[in-house]
Amino acid sequence: MQTLNATDVRKEFSRFIDTVVREKPVVFKRNRDHIISMSVDQAAALLSGLRFRMQVFPEKDGTTTATLKGFDLVVNEKDMETAKQALAKELIDYSQDYFNQFNLYYNSPNRREHFPYILKVALTEDCTEVEEMIDA
Repeated sequence: MQTLNATDVRKEFSRFIDTVVREKPVVFKRNRDHIISMSVDQAAALLSGLRFRMQVFPEKDGTTTATLKGFDLVVNEKDMETAKQALAKELIDYSQDYFNQFNLYYNSPNRREHFPYILKVALTEDCTEVEEMIDA
C-alpha cells in the first residue's frame, strides 16, 4: 500500500478525501506516525464478519439472564427477546464509554480485543441494527 506524506495530504486535501471515499483506503505518515484513512462504508465492510454471541441462562423464576461471550455485559429480563434488546442497549452504552475513555479501554489488556466490535457498534444507525449483530 502506498504511503503518502502528511505534507502532500495537506496540500491536496480535497483530492485525498475524494480518493479515500470514492476509490480506496490511503495510508499517510507524519513523522513516525502512520495513519490509515478509509470511508465509513469501507470500515463497515472490514468489520462485516464480526458477530456477538449471546449466552442464555433460564432462571428458576422464569426470567432470562443473558450475556455476550467475551464481554462483561449481563442482563436479566422477562424473556430471551427482551434480553437481546437489553444487551444491544448495553453494547451501545459500552461503545460510547469506550470512545469517551478510549486511551483507558484500548490500552487495557482485557479490553483491547473489544475495539473492532465496539467500532462496529459505533458505526450502526440504531439499536435494531445492533440487535441484528447478536446471535442467540
